[in-house]
Amino acid sequence: MGCFRVLVVDDEEDFVATMVKRLERRGLSCQGATSGPEAVRRIADEDYDVVLLDVKIPGMDGVEILRRIKAARPATQVVMLTGHASVEAGRAGLAQGACDYLLKPVELESLYEALCGAMNDRASQGATAAGERRSDEREKGAPRRGWRG
Repeated sequence: MGCFRVLVVDDEEDFVATMVKRLERRGLSCQGATSGPEAVRRIADEDYDVVLLDVKIPGMDGVEILRRIKAARPATQVVMLTGHASVEAGRAGLAQGACDYLLKPVELESLYEALCGAMNDRASQGATAAGERRSDEREKGAPRRGWRG
């Protein structure tokens, strides 16, 4: 999969810095945000293909951030991530438009695959952050990505 834009949102600064660095090594264009208001600001100012969003963020929880992302940029795909095995938060995120839900700790390869799957979902909808129109790139018959528990 080619380069696409990812915003990593988590209140743990070290996690954000590490993920941004590791994903950039995989050829992705990444930025980080360590609070809900910062994430919402970045989404308002720039278009991202995929947002990797922690569920538990002090001050503004991940589901509220997800609602705001989808209100501002409906085509942006969101992968929810948490260290807390919360089925309710996962269901709430999926109900609000998240395309995947992963539990911390997550292996980089699994995370990368989830981000690529989310990007394929966005591309199949005909939108990218670069403004390109793309045809359906998803393999026929491939299931939609969903909650993993």
